[in-house]
Amino acid sequence: MAKQSGLGDNLYVGGYDLSGDIGSLGAIHGGSDTQDVTGIDKSGKERLGLVRDGDMEFLSFFNPSVDRAHDRFENLPLTDQICSYLRGTALGGQCAHLVAKQLNYDATRAENGALTFKINMAANGFGLEWAHQLTAGKRTDGGATNGTGVDFGASSAFGFQAYLQVFAFTGTSATVKVQSSTDNGGGDPYADVAGGAFTVVTGITAERIATAAISIEQWLRVVTTGTFSNLIFAVGVARNLTAVVF
Repeated sequence: MAKQSGLGDNLYVGGYDLSGDIGSLGAIHGGSDTQDVTGIDKSGKERLGLVRDGDMEFLSFFNPSVDRAHDRFENLPLTDQICSYLRGTALGGQCAHLVAKQLNYDATRAENGALTFKINMAANGFGLEWAHQLTAGKRTDGGATNGTGVDFGASSAFGFQAYLQVFAFTGTSATVKVQSSTDNGGGDPYADVAGGAFTVVTGITAERIATAAISIEQWLRVVTTGTFSNLIFAVGVARNLTAVVF
């Protein structure tokens, strides 16, 4: 795949698309802390991997409209916020997700009158997870729908974590779930992944789920079922290529 710019990116927080209010992303950080355990008999550093961590830092414009940036960030909620950064909005494209605490909401008013706010989101419990989009940015379903499959190139053996952002919902309830197949449903029909269904949707929401360390087939898709006439949502999935512990 060719090199890319950051044009056309999206940022979702807690079921709200705030992309149009975000001017820049200062950092998207993930990884683990380390402990130096270098013995005196060594000529090079020895380190142990420690807990996972991550953060997102971004700059927001002042938009006081309902459910826009100021309305979402001004109260500094104490509860976890699910943040999703999308590198473009293509099916199978890269995205990063974070279960986080909002640490601040710092305003800066420049001499020329520009008003911006700095927001830091710090990981809580899981660390930053890079993933692939199972919807092309936001997807709109008017009823039960089988999504398009995404080819991950090979099967894997350690399960996955998936993230859901729901932006709008009209109806009674909807179930959003991940299905898998070895060949995009050719000879092997798509089937539900154990542990791959999100909590039943009844309104705007965001959620992270994780399967057990199970075998995951090469192709994945998102399907919706239920009684509804409008569901606007986005899903990303992070497949584990090695054993992970949270």
